[in-house]
Amino acid sequence: MSTQRAEVPAEDRHAKLELAFIQEFLERHGYTPDSLRALSASEANAVLRQASQYASGRLTEVECRAHLVEDLHHGAPPA
Repeated sequence: MSTQRAEVPAEDRHAKLELAFIQEFLERHGYTPDSLRALSASEANAVLRQASQYASGRLTEVECRAHLVEDLHHGAPPA
């Protein structure tokens, strides 16, 4: 397993934000690249899975807020 920073494709506009949320999760839980390498593969995968789930939830929150702001500024579409 590699804990090096992943290259972010330019076409994925949320990829950098997702990586930032993953990094935030890891830092808040006291993980560094070295401490992740020290874990067993299954433990590291579990931590990274949790970080990914956290990032997914945060991205959903960002998208919902963006839609709300769009609706507030341009009017909600008719229901």
